[in-house]
Amino acid sequence: MPSYGQGPSISALAAQQQMQHPSFVPPQPKAVTLFIGSISGGITDAFLNELLNACGPITSFKRLITPANKPQGFGFAEFQDPDGALRAMVLLNGVELPALEDGCVNKKLLVKADERTKVFLDAYQAQKMRTDADDEQTRQAKARVDALLSDINKKSQEAASNGLIDREKYVIPPHLHDLQEADLPETQRGLVMTEIAQFRERAAKREREKMRDVREAMPNVLAAPSGPKVREWGKPQLSGQPDSPQGGKGFGKGAQGYSKPVGFVRAEDGSRTPGSDRQSSARPTKTDEELEAERKEARRRDEENSYKDRERRYEPRERARIQALERAINRERAMKEAEERDRVEMRARLDVWDDDESDELFYTDRPRWRALRARRLAAEQAADEESRLYEEREAENLRRESEAFLARQMDEMQALQEEQRKAGMLLDDGAPVKLGVSLAAAAKKTETAPKEKATVFGQEEEEEEEAIKKRKVPLPKLDLAESGEKAKERLEKIRGEVPRDKETLFKSKVRWDGLTDNMIDRKLEPLVKREMTKYLGELEDDDLIMFVLEHLKDHKGPQKLVEGLEPVLEEEAVEFVISIWRQIIFESMAYGEGLHTEKMMVD
Repeated sequence: MPSYGQGPSISALAAQQQMQHPSFVPPQPKAVTLFIGSISGGITDAFLNELLNACGPITSFKRLITPANKPQGFGFAEFQDPDGALRAMVLLNGVELPALEDGCVNKKLLVKADERTKVFLDAYQAQKMRTDADDEQTRQAKARVDALLSDINKKSQEAASNGLIDREKYVIPPHLHDLQEADLPETQRGLVMTEIAQFRERAAKREREKMRDVREAMPNVLAAPSGPKVREWGKPQLSGQPDSPQGGKGFGKGAQGYSKPVGFVRAEDGSRTPGSDRQSSARPTKTDEELEAERKEARRRDEENSYKDRERRYEPRERARIQALERAINRERAMKEAEERDRVEMRARLDVWDDDESDELFYTDRPRWRALRARRLAAEQAADEESRLYEEREAENLRRESEAFLARQMDEMQALQEEQRKAGMLLDDGAPVKLGVSLAAAAKKTETAPKEKATVFGQEEEEEEEAIKKRKVPLPKLDLAESGEKAKERLEKIRGEVPRDKETLFKSKVRWDGLTDNMIDRKLEPLVKREMTKYLGELEDDDLIMFVLEHLKDHKGPQKLVEGLEPVLEEEAVEFVISIWRQIIFESMAYGEGLHTEKMMVD
C-alpha cells in the first residue's frame, strides 16, 4: 500500500495564509479612556474603582475636586484593554446608584466614550471573534457588578432607616412644575441650576437639623411630669427653717444667700398674703400637649405665610413668562394664517391665469413696459444720488461747524490772554505773576526796576523764544466720531498682534477690569462649550464648563487652569487653555484701546 507521507502542520498553514494576505493586521489591544458621569452624591472613589474593576482591569480613575474639597459628579477611567471598556459600557451604563448624602437624589450612571474612542472600539469589536471565554467573563463581571450594587443599596437603606441620611423630597408648587432647564437662558442656565441645587441642599440640611433637635428633646419632654404646672415666683422658704431675722441674712442660706442666684419676684411680693399664694397655686396652667399643639399651629401658620409669600413673588414672574409665550404662539399662528391665505389666493389666481388673455403691460406691450421700467430705474438712481449728496453736505456742514467752534474757542483764549497780559497778570511767556504789596520798599523797587529788567531780558531772551514756541503748538483736530470701518481695522490689527506661543501668551497682561462676569457668561461660555465638545464630545453635565468659568471669574492665571484640567484632558489641556487665553488677551488689548469687540472672535 503506498504511503503518502505526513501533511503540513497547522502552524505552516497559518504562516502560508499570512503570507498570502499580508494586509490583514490583527487588532492590537491598547488602553481605552471612558467618561464616567452622573455619579450620585456620596459615592466614593473606592467603590467606583471596585465597580469598574469588576468589568475589567483599569489603570486609573481620575475625578475632579471642587474648591470646597468635594468630588465632582464625573470622572475618567482608563481601562487596560478594550474588552473591559466594552463590558463597562454594556453593564454599567444606565445603572442607578443610590445617594449616600443628604439632599441628593439617585442618579443613573453614564458610561460613554468620545468620538475617536468610539470609532476604535467599533473597529476592535468588528475585527475580534467572540468566543465562549468572552461570554463567561461577561457573566462573571455581571455577577460581581450585581453583588456590589446589592451591597451599596443595602448600605443606603440601612443609613436611611437609622436616620443618617434623609430622603425627603421637596414639594414643588404646582405653578413651578413646568419650569424646565430648557426654559432658562442658555448663558445663565448652569449658574441658576447650581444655585437652586445649593439652596435646596441648605434648606434640607436646616430642616433635618431642626427635626433632629426635636427628636432629641422628645425623651426629656416625655420624662417630665404631666399635668398642671405652677409658675414659681422666687424660691419659697423651707418649712423647717425658723423665720428669724438671721434667716434672711444668712451667708449661704435663704432666698438671698450666696450659694444660689436671686430668684425673680413680683413687684407686689411685699403685700402678698398666704391666701393669695394659695389662690395663685390653684390656678391651672396649660399642659405639655396643649403647648405642643400651639407650637405646631404656630409653625403651620409660619409655613403657610412663607408659602403665600413665595407664591406672591413667583406667580407674577411665571404669569409674565406664560403671557410672553402665548404672545409668541399667537404671533406665529397669525403669520402662518397670513401665509396660508396668500398661498390660497395665489393658487386661485394661478389656476385661472392665461398669458394670452392677461391685461398686464408686460404681456400686452413689452416695449412700453421696458420704457417705464427704465424711467423708474433712472428716478431711483437720481433719488439715491440726491440722498448721497445730501449726506455729504451734512457731513461738510458738521465739519465746518466743529472747526468754527474750535476757532472761536481759540480766539476767546487769545483774547483772555491779552487782557491778562495788559492787566499785568501774565508775562510774555504766559507764566502768572506773583504780586507782593510792600509800601516801605516801593521807592527802592522803582529806582532799580529798569536796570534789573534790562539785565533779565538780556539773559533770558532765548528761553522766552523757546517758551513762546512751545506755547504756540497748534491744537489737534478733534475726530468727533470714529467710523465703524476704522474701528474694525483697528480690531483686525489687534487680533493679528495676539501671541500664539505659550510662553509669550501666558506672560501677557490681562485687563480683568474689562472682563466682567457678564462678558464671561455671554461670550466666553459658548467658546468653552465649543472647545470642550471638540475634545471630549457631548457632555451630559456642565460641571467641567462651570469649573473653567469660575476659574476665570476668580481672576486666576492660565498655568493653574492647565494644572486643573490635566487630569481630564491630559496633553490636550495646554492646547485648550491656549485657545481660551488668546480670546482673553484679545479682549484685554481691545479694552485697553477703548474698543468694543462685540461678537468678534480671535480664531
